[in-house]
Amino acid sequence: MRHEVVLIPGDGIGLETSAAMQEVIAASGAQIEWVIAKAGAAVIDEFGTPLPEETVEAIKEYKVAIKGPVTTPVGTGFRSVNVALRKTLDLYVNLRPVMSIPGAGGRYDDVDLIVVRENTEDLYAGIEFEEGAEDTRELIGFIDKMGKGSIRQDSGISIKPISVTATRNIVEFAFDYAEKHGRKKVTSVHKANIMKHSDGLFLRESREVAKEHASIAFDDKIVDAFCMNMVMDPSQFDVIVFPNLYGDIASDLAAGLVGGLGIAPGANIGRECAVFEAVHGSAPDIAGKDLANPTAEILSAAMMLDHLGEQACADRVRAAIRAVYAKGEFLTGDIRRAEGQAKQPASCTEFTAAVVRELA
Repeated sequence: MRHEVVLIPGDGIGLETSAAMQEVIAASGAQIEWVIAKAGAAVIDEFGTPLPEETVEAIKEYKVAIKGPVTTPVGTGFRSVNVALRKTLDLYVNLRPVMSIPGAGGRYDDVDLIVVRENTEDLYAGIEFEEGAEDTRELIGFIDKMGKGSIRQDSGISIKPISVTATRNIVEFAFDYAEKHGRKKVTSVHKANIMKHSDGLFLRESREVAKEHASIAFDDKIVDAFCMNMVMDPSQFDVIVFPNLYGDIASDLAAGLVGGLGIAPGANIGRECAVFEAVHGSAPDIAGKDLANPTAEILSAAMMLDHLGEQACADRVRAAIRAVYAKGEFLTGDIRRAEGQAKQPASCTEFTAAVVRELA
């Protein structure tokens, strides 16, 4: 069956990893017709925004998209394309499988867990007040007047909304995923001991949803204790559900246990649309040098194939990736080498060719 999928190549190394992904998906036997759309820093001059409206409309029309990494300015400039897509399309789930790949340089051999991150609110809602602005001063005065606390006049402020609606949506997704994929436990991560009206709400609603899914075990962890336990023994976790900010940080921590962001796939899922993407950034320092690791983009595409019902092709892609890492002959420079593996880093092109050969 032929599928039409929006492809946003991105910028930086996105152009290389997206091209590598296309080669591998073609070799898998999946029939994908790519609908090319633009986003990222490179299109700002042309469109006046890093996320053109026509790109959003294309995703709404075709329902499924995959994107390469795009550059987000740090501290100033345009807001993240990823955040904008999630909010505009209500992609309320960020799904990140974290699994060991033998030969990928991971610290553990048996990691197999699923990070489920709420994707639309928390501190990433984008409700911010700039230091020194009039509305910031008014907000500081209002908070002081209400007796809620004293904020220094030279502060910038970000608002952290966590709602019953969004919390129940994401926790329900986590339990539904666990039931459909034969998982045994869901862990809710929070800081409810300090933030009682935001994280406290997240914990309360997690417990309520858990009561409706008695076949799945449930526990909760304070986020700092969770991070310590994750590093000590990741096998104690299965499906883990987070508010937005903690999920972003902890999913990168989890990726570090299995070899790094270069092998970490991800998906942003809503009720109407899904956008798949590698979780790493655009790495402009190595862009155009054929040094990028396309594994995360390729594994994200395998998740996309699962979503499209192309399970056999998805499994073939994952098997080919595992075979290349197990042989250790063509590994990119970001991968920590084990004894017996080739010491000379492979290029993005060489790694991709090795995966394609495995598929053949």
